Amino acid sequence: MPKSKRDKKVSLTKTAKKGLELKQNLIEELRKCVDIYRHVFIFSVENMRNNKLKDIRTAWKHSRFFFGKNKVMMIALGKGPTDEYKDNLHKVSRFLKGEVGVLFTNKTKDEVQEYFDNFKETDYARAGNTAEMAVTLDEGPLEQFPHSMEPQLRQLGLPTALKKGVVTLIKDFEVCKEGDTLTPEQARILKLFGYEMAEFKVTIKCMWNSETGDFAQLADGSEDMQHDEEEEDEDGSE
Repeated sequence: MPKSKRDKKVSLTKTAKKGLELKQNLIEELRKCVDIYRHVFIFSVENMRNNKLKDIRTAWKHSRFFFGKNKVMMIALGKGPTDEYKDNLHKVSRFLKGEVGVLFTNKTKDEVQEYFDNFKETDYARAGNTAEMAVTLDEGPLEQFPHSMEPQLRQLGLPTALKKGVVTLIKDFEVCKEGDTLTPEQARILKLFGYEMAEFKVTIKCMWNSETGDFAQLADGSEDMQHDEEEEDEDGSE
């Protein structure tokens, strides 16, 4: 009887080694980009959508994007003045928190900011997003839905019934109020009825110039940065 592939044992040591190699490769790749490209930008993303980020990557084939693995990227650039890869890169690392990415490019600050200021696309909100407006559905036939969907709509909480084979809302239904934190059911209803409340938006947080070593903050967050600088001054004075 042939041995089942499911019975194959995986060495945890090998798995850990592979993970370490991937991290080391990422660090090397990031540092190589620091050497090649003129500018480094940190950008944050609101209402992350992989397909939107893919569109940006396609439009900016002349540049390199890295998204995720913040801790590894911090190691590559440097966490402080003593271990930074190049002068002032540790200031860039401070912005590697949350849903952020790194852009390596030879484009100018103005070109980068102009592109991303104009790249805003609406999409359907997801559970946990905030409702941008109040939505109430009016009583009456919902002819856009086939009769087979009526049970699904009712399961989402909609007061529906089939009347002469047509899905019908038997009374007005409030989906959400402005400012509500959307539940999975509310988000699904809004999508079914075509209400887009999420905006995919990229904000450029800071930049670093490889030719001069200059760092510049381009978005809000000054309080956090001042706090970091105070800690750095305290560390340096010891």
